[in-house]
Amino acid sequence: MPGLISSLKNWDDQRTETFIGNLLRVGVLLAASVVGIGAIIFLHKYGGMASDYRAFHGEPEQFRTIRGIFHEALTFRGRGIIQLGLVLLMATPVARVIFSIWAFAAEKDRMYVFFTVIVLAVLLFSFLGSGI
Repeated sequence: MPGLISSLKNWDDQRTETFIGNLLRVGVLLAASVVGIGAIIFLHKYGGMASDYRAFHGEPEQFRTIRGIFHEALTFRGRGIIQLGLVLLMATPVARVIFSIWAFAAEKDRMYVFFTVIVLAVLLFSFLGSGI
């Protein structure tokens, strides 16, 4: 762990902001790419079909859990891949909050660690409480 400790000493606010900016940028680009790939697969298979907008059909059961989304994505179904991209998009700010906790802890800023843990708890509660 000597490398980790020395890297924490060199960590400053500018480096933290740069890392968070890159984390958000990469997360959004990755999510958009996955959604785009899913859309291409979906349109290739269903693009020529006529849509019926007279009746609303809710989300199928397999897309209501993370396990179901991963299963559908791993079988290369377009809707499953699109849903996986949306999950990645939702995970991006969660990753940012987790990194912020680590950065505040490295700076020994207990008050910000405390408040950021509360933010993380609210985020996780909102996602887990929604059934995903």
